[in-house]
Amino acid sequence: MLHTSRRRLRAVLLAAVSATLVAASLPSPEPLGIGDRLFPQLGNPGYDVLAYDIAFTYRGINSEPLDAVTKIDALATRQLQRVNLDFAHGTVRTVEVNGLPAEFATGGEDLVVEPSFAVAAGTRMRITVTHTSDPRGSQDAGGWVRTGDGLVMANQADAAHRVFPCNDHPADKAYFTFRVTAPAPYTAVANGRRVARVLTGETGVWAYRTSHPMATELAQVAIGRSAVIKRRGPHGLPVRDVVPAADRTRLEPWLRKTPGHLAWMEEKVGRYPFETYGVLIADARTGFELETQTLSLFERSLFTGNALPEWYVDSVMVHELAHHWFGNSVSPRTWSDLWLNEGHATWYQALYAEEKANQSLERRMRLAYQLSDGWRTAGGPPAAPRPPVPGKKISIFRPVVYDGSALVLYALRQTIGKDAFELLERTWVALHADGTASTQDFTQLASRIAGRDLGQFFQDWLYAKRTPPMPGHPGWRSHAPTRHAAPAAPRASSGRR
Repeated sequence: MLHTSRRRLRAVLLAAVSATLVAASLPSPEPLGIGDRLFPQLGNPGYDVLAYDIAFTYRGINSEPLDAVTKIDALATRQLQRVNLDFAHGTVRTVEVNGLPAEFATGGEDLVVEPSFAVAAGTRMRITVTHTSDPRGSQDAGGWVRTGDGLVMANQADAAHRVFPCNDHPADKAYFTFRVTAPAPYTAVANGRRVARVLTGETGVWAYRTSHPMATELAQVAIGRSAVIKRRGPHGLPVRDVVPAADRTRLEPWLRKTPGHLAWMEEKVGRYPFETYGVLIADARTGFELETQTLSLFERSLFTGNALPEWYVDSVMVHELAHHWFGNSVSPRTWSDLWLNEGHATWYQALYAEEKANQSLERRMRLAYQLSDGWRTAGGPPAAPRPPVPGKKISIFRPVVYDGSALVLYALRQTIGKDAFELLERTWVALHADGTASTQDFTQLASRIAGRDLGQFFQDWLYAKRTPPMPGHPGWRSHAPTRHAAPAAPRASSGRR
């Protein structure tokens, strides 16, 4: 027995010395990234996140950092001497890997963690980071958004790591659990279903869990003096809307539209893909609406102002709902595949407006065609967009990925026919549900369903500098703008701005 203990002690000491020698030979901490064409340093190689468990403590002041603990369960896909996480806007206090203290440092927008022992390929690891989550700073950068009564999240495209340490790329989807502690007057909501609520004196603790994997950009935690309104959607789907408590009655005419929106989308592409849905209305000026998973984020002013007609606001609600099939359930493999998200959401927004409000889809597509060459000149073709403007990462959300990409779907329907197109749509969201998919996946599926090679069609429509002729409309023309004129977009909501 004593002899065995000495052997074990010797093995531990040798491992510690070996780890020290390896650490001494490692380069300085640096951001890695997975090489996304638009965001090269986003995401991290060497592991696959399986689940996040994130706890926030909010003290009732939305300009002060929240205390937070992020736990990440992951599978190492190769031996890791270091583990890079994306994290850029908070203070890290401690890090543990598999229950042991780990060294850590920052490099660019990465948190670089050095475990006590290397993590072997094919093994599970749990990383626990104790940190702050800071809502201060430019709200244009994304992450936390301060509202009139608290906070919401807006993480698209690459801002989740301004809120919590993560592998911040949609290619690595995972399950999420959120735990929020807040003063009793506040209500906390998050993605998925509520699994616990404990009210103790002047403090409330809320817990939510997703039933489906989710990309980090779609994470949502909202804290405010909110009303949560529950109703049922198609086939008994739980629908919960979250609004400023003072606006509950005023907003009800809009909220009660959601079950009808759900039924309409299910008729088009099949059953809603998640465990719950709802509308989150925030008292904040963001300039965008956002399809956070199971709980779409909207500006309060969209519903309380008089600048937009009812049919248009109605169609914006459908745009964000459509994303739950296109972008949320089927997430982009890379950010160059963004056209699949926004093109489809814009398509169903426009189709809904045609069917429910007599707003001609063909007229909208003709206007988009006229502007399409200008959009391609300014932002690149739909599936090969130009990188974001330095310092303005959300500039990838250009007109070419909205109406410019819906135009591709219109041309596709003109080419393969309505029946084949609708079968393609249903098959796409069923085949890739809860996963990620690429432009190539979509074009190959379209060719199989059409029964012919559509390679040249997609090469022209997705990658060419000029817009190809529109099938069935030989008289349509597209004109690039003059040198100093910016191409305008048809009036349309985006999923981001």
